Amino acid sequence: MAVEEEGLRVFQSVKIKIGEAKNLPTYPGPNKMRDCYCTVNLDQEEVFRTKIVEKSLCPFYGEDFYCEIPRSFRHLSFYVFDRDVFRRDSIIGKVAIRKEDLPKYHNRDTWFQLQHVDADSEVQGKVHLELRLSEVITDSGIVCHKLATRILECQGLPIVNGQCDPYATVTLAGPYRSEAKKTKVKKKTNNPQFDEVFYFEVTRPCSYSRKSHFDFEEEDVDKLEIRVDLWNASNLKFGDEFLGELRIPLKVLRQCSPYEAWYFLQPRDNGSKSLKPGDLGSLRLNVVYTEDHVFSSDYYGPLRDLLLRSADVEPVSASAAHILGEVCREKQEAAVPLVRLLLHYGRVVPFICAIASAEVRRTQDPNTIFRGNSLTSKCIDETMKLAGMQYLHDTLKPTIEEICQSHKSCEIDPVRLKEHESLESNMENLRQYVDRIFNVITKSGVSCPTVMCDIFFSLREAAAKRFQDDLDVRYTAVSSFIFLRFFAPAILSPNLFQLTPHHTDPQTSRTLTLVSKTIQTLGSLSKSKSASFKESYMAAFYEFFNEQKYADAVKNFLDLISSSGRRDPKSVQQPILLKEGFMIKRAQGRKRFGMKNFKKRWFRLTNHEFTYQKNKGDPPLCSIPIENILAVETLEEESFKMKNMFQVIQPERALYIQANNCVEAKAWIDVLTKVSQRNQKRLTVYHPSAYLNGHWLCCRASSDTATGCTPCTGGLPANIQLDIDGDRETERISSLFSLYMSRLEKMQEACGSRSVYAGPEQEEYSTFIIDDPQETYKTLRQVIAGVGALEQEHAQYKRDKFKKTKYGSQEHPIGDKSFQSYIRQQSEIPTHTM
Repeated sequence: MAVEEEGLRVFQSVKIKIGEAKNLPTYPGPNKMRDCYCTVNLDQEEVFRTKIVEKSLCPFYGEDFYCEIPRSFRHLSFYVFDRDVFRRDSIIGKVAIRKEDLPKYHNRDTWFQLQHVDADSEVQGKVHLELRLSEVITDSGIVCHKLATRILECQGLPIVNGQCDPYATVTLAGPYRSEAKKTKVKKKTNNPQFDEVFYFEVTRPCSYSRKSHFDFEEEDVDKLEIRVDLWNASNLKFGDEFLGELRIPLKVLRQCSPYEAWYFLQPRDNGSKSLKPGDLGSLRLNVVYTEDHVFSSDYYGPLRDLLLRSADVEPVSASAAHILGEVCREKQEAAVPLVRLLLHYGRVVPFICAIASAEVRRTQDPNTIFRGNSLTSKCIDETMKLAGMQYLHDTLKPTIEEICQSHKSCEIDPVRLKEHESLESNMENLRQYVDRIFNVITKSGVSCPTVMCDIFFSLREAAAKRFQDDLDVRYTAVSSFIFLRFFAPAILSPNLFQLTPHHTDPQTSRTLTLVSKTIQTLGSLSKSKSASFKESYMAAFYEFFNEQKYADAVKNFLDLISSSGRRDPKSVQQPILLKEGFMIKRAQGRKRFGMKNFKKRWFRLTNHEFTYQKNKGDPPLCSIPIENILAVETLEEESFKMKNMFQVIQPERALYIQANNCVEAKAWIDVLTKVSQRNQKRLTVYHPSAYLNGHWLCCRASSDTATGCTPCTGGLPANIQLDIDGDRETERISSLFSLYMSRLEKMQEACGSRSVYAGPEQEEYSTFIIDDPQETYKTLRQVIAGVGALEQEHAQYKRDKFKKTKYGSQEHPIGDKSFQSYIRQQSEIPTHTM
């Protein structure tokens, strides 16, 4: 979900690796250990939670989290909690990284000191207010000024303990006075509309002489300020919770009266106090924050067309896509946006076929085919992740879940065996798990996605043609990807492939390691399989699988997934689980006299139906066929005074649902929209608010069947796995070319050097693959021109935005440090570049 700006879409995403914490303070009890977990928060909104690591002061999490960020934010925060069985979990400490500081830590493992947390420092949101100073002559003839302070509204206040009932206090404060007034409490909203005005008398000294309407004495201005405090009205005995404050000196009225602006809420002065560094321990994080500024599609035409023609360029090493792989520091950097762009336009198979054939021609030994981290291998890896994720889940998830839940001991290393364990029993447990996973993999060929099969077919053909004397190379070329790079890593680290929600416990992790090793060796079709293992106990265990039936099953599976036109697509009709989890739903009114209250339910979405039940595994209480979903849209907060709500619109009614947070709400809306995108009766308009008390809150229409008043969001692709924005990927590729512009220029020099000189080339040029210097130089020139044109457009957009943007506006409130940094950057740009 992009944040729309004038003529531009801004996409924000974050990829986080939560490593470990160390030296946490001891628990003030006899055992001194803690049961800790870590949360990821956008400002104060929790969007992810790790598993609980029990009885440790140095907990290892090893968890990855990725999300698209659907709103603006100021801080990316991490809280370390200590679980308490009898009371509310206590916060040990936090790490808060300001949005503008995220680039400092980009893709670097960093230890952050945990900071103390108190209520006065936990603030978010912004306030819109207006100040007006009016001159008044009293009945006694004294001239004074009356200050009108108008609190219009707030936005984005935090939700405290599941609710937000905010009010504001307005105080005129000085050395000798403090006069406070209070707004009404606004129930169940974190975007309150106050629109209340408070009046304060500002009396002038006797020496006051009227020079001009607002030319009043210096000492008065310097000593008075307006303070606005936001509070959450609480029913708890501990009193109301502080949400933030702002302080405005009255001297701002010298420049402008009335004075009107948006302000970010700030912590109290004592909210910055913390314990000594190191007192609370530290947390290891790796954060990759990405912000893509994307123009409309026509801006990307030249560069996009150049990239999409890559498969047809002869030789392929002279193509724009291949050149990107050559100049990037890591092949993975290039592969991710390239594959997504080419998949979006249906060009990934011909491009991978072209670069794979070129790599095979350069390979001398069939035993090393596709074993390096080349552009080919990285592109195929990325394609399998995107196109094959659902296939992976359907194949492995049931067995992986059983292994995680059963906790059977499978340790076969005699040195690691516990006293009560039997080596024979453990071997049998492990053998059963390996057999089950091996069977589900080798019988899954009919479900392998078409795009993967087409790629495997081209790999098989290219390898067989290059190494005609090696009869097994047609199998090893494919198995090196499907087993070595797809199934084996997913078994080893199921949390990285969303097969499990969290990193597995040590015993389960050990079991999965042993299973992964065995499956990898079975799939490799190695001539001497026992010799493939360094450990003697693994070689002994592998004797169970030294039967010809295992090799035959692997070859049959590889033949099936690498054969052209091998299956009837209608043969796969099993329901595919797309998403599940707890949410809160409002009763739909299916019972005429039933209560329309809110209840927590377990929701489950497959490609056939959308259901909910009381708890996971219970019979469904309601089932909505996918063909009955007419639209899926957000629901305005004012409908029920609840955030993160959306509606699933059916022919007779709408189901109103509240997700746990903004990231989860976006994920559900996206997947529901995609799975129902091709429904013939989809709506074009909808009601953004609920039908309550006999009318729609949005348009006031009285009929519950009235036509919608707002256009539906649309244009999403129907393919669930491949929701890709081609313009965004082209922008990312352009940014990579721009980042590595010096290497593009070096590659140009290398082309010239090879064209002119036939002797040995300079060492700095030898890293590039250049088969045709003239054709490569021609493409390089086009790439540099296309990237340069986009850079000019971005620069012009920034200049135009800088001229139009007002500090203190709703988009850039006072206190927006990222905008202040942007202003400094713009002021440092030399005039000639403008």
